[in-house]
Amino acid sequence: MTDDRPEVTRARGRSKTRIAPFVTLPVLAGVFVVLSAVGLVVATNQQEGNVERVGELSGVLADSEGPFVNYLLVGSDTREGADPNSPDFGGIGLANETGGHRSDTLMILHVDNERKTASIMSVPRDLWVSIPGFGDDRINRSYTFGADVLVQTVQTALGVPINHYIEVDFNSFKHIVSALGGVDVCFEYPTRDINTGLNVPNPGCYTLDPLQALAYARSRYYETFQDGEWKTDGRADLGRVERQQTFLQAAVKKAAGQMSANPLRASELIAAAVGSLRVDPGTDLLETADYLRPLASGGLLRYSLPVVPEEIDGKSVLALGADAPAILRYFAGLDEPPPA
Repeated sequence: MTDDRPEVTRARGRSKTRIAPFVTLPVLAGVFVVLSAVGLVVATNQQEGNVERVGELSGVLADSEGPFVNYLLVGSDTREGADPNSPDFGGIGLANETGGHRSDTLMILHVDNERKTASIMSVPRDLWVSIPGFGDDRINRSYTFGADVLVQTVQTALGVPINHYIEVDFNSFKHIVSALGGVDVCFEYPTRDINTGLNVPNPGCYTLDPLQALAYARSRYYETFQDGEWKTDGRADLGRVERQQTFLQAAVKKAAGQMSANPLRASELIAAAVGSLRVDPGTDLLETADYLRPLASGGLLRYSLPVVPEEIDGKSVLALGADAPAILRYFAGLDEPPPA
């Protein structure tokens, strides 16, 4: 089993016990969003003032007054400006290959002010929905038409009001991972993705550097070496969501641990994250960071939106499953929380 691709670095002092995927812990790559918000809990007013505000969301978001607040957390995979000569280009690709701007990660954070609880739900990007004014397509396509259309799509297709919006650009992923000094992830088998450049030669725990972290989080052609052959994870988008969830948990824990041990580290993490954030005009990032604190300790109720595979117009997509309405009603503030 030979491979010329760069290997990930094995984490020091770690056993080979793998981190089990959090099947119910929501998507993707939203590591940017959560990590940024956690870091901003110690940000100065000046730093918060550097965050871009998304003006087109005015008049689109639901009224935030009430017993709960919903945040739409978005990890965008804007490909414009990607360098074809960069060693991580396989994990990014050209803008014209992917339609330019896409919402690569979608999560809804639900803060219940009456129950004093927070819940988070992943929304697969291949979910087939009706995009207001643009017809039927995968939900991540709605971002192509603007953040306002994305919010409208989520609200109409899922029936969940969105009060606030937080977005982080995928191209800033490397800066955040670099500021953390890498993120530790464990693998049960040798693992690869030829398309993104992911290369894990042996089972065990590794510190993923910025290039390998991007390759891991973006992997859609994920393979593991079992019983003498390479086996492809056939779950496509759902498998990638699960892996990003694992990475998200590991990154947030590392960030929280570093800031707890050395508060001065927060400024470095903030510097890596602030420039990549886009939020609605009414979002208070310090308040949001407080809501996200439980993620570092696993204190959130975690949901993965139930979906089923379908073939529509020749496309392999996902449709809402039979158990989806109960979860969506809870996130809409209409019902009790279902079992997580």
